[in-house]
Amino acid sequence: MQQQESESLSEQIARHIAEQIISGDLVEGERIQELRIAKELDVSRGSVREALLLLQRTHLIEIFPRRGAIVSEMSAQQVRALFDSSSLLLGYIVQRIADTWRIHEAEALQQLLLQLAEQCRLGNTEKFYDLIFQYLAQQPDMVGNLYLMKFYQELLPSLRRSYFLTLNTSRRELQESFELFKLVSDAILSRKSQQATLFMEDFCRHLRNLVLESLTRMKQIELAWARRSRR
Repeated sequence: MQQQESESLSEQIARHIAEQIISGDLVEGERIQELRIAKELDVSRGSVREALLLLQRTHLIEIFPRRGAIVSEMSAQQVRALFDSSSLLLGYIVQRIADTWRIHEAEALQQLLLQLAEQCRLGNTEKFYDLIFQYLAQQPDMVGNLYLMKFYQELLPSLRRSYFLTLNTSRRELQESFELFKLVSDAILSRKSQQATLFMEDFCRHLRNLVLESLTRMKQIELAWARRSRR
């Protein structure tokens, strides 16, 4: 496995496993096969174990004695808890950005809006949300709270896993997400920090509802297949 600059081997392995969970290649309740991953990536089993310990912090997996690492469940209750936490963090992050941005940072936010409009036009749901959440993760200087930013970084993989479920949502719903985030950015650029927080909460609530709707549809399909297979 080729090592990328600034990323340790265990971090690269953790990212590889995380992508498999986010995309659904590894499903909830599935045991992580350490030996298979070690052979697949041509790394030691010890490196895989280190990666799993890192991955546990992101809540994508749980590690049990004598059972090993298991892909975490994604239930409606967990989605609500995830977005409750994310909404609090992101509300504070946009508030701090609104209070502290400088000219070049305002220009970067305006550029982000252009990119989002293009992804919305293309109907690229995953890229659209990736751009927003990665942008917010890359503002430690404006936020000025490294502990909070680290906590947010650890939630990001679970957020990505949640909105990966929404890839089949309509263009209309994606457009609504864009309009909600534009309200956030307009408030930031007007230095209306409290409004930015409130609009960010609206944005998170809208996305949470899309995820819950998609999760419900997915569970219904799984149940229908399970019933059919028992016949």
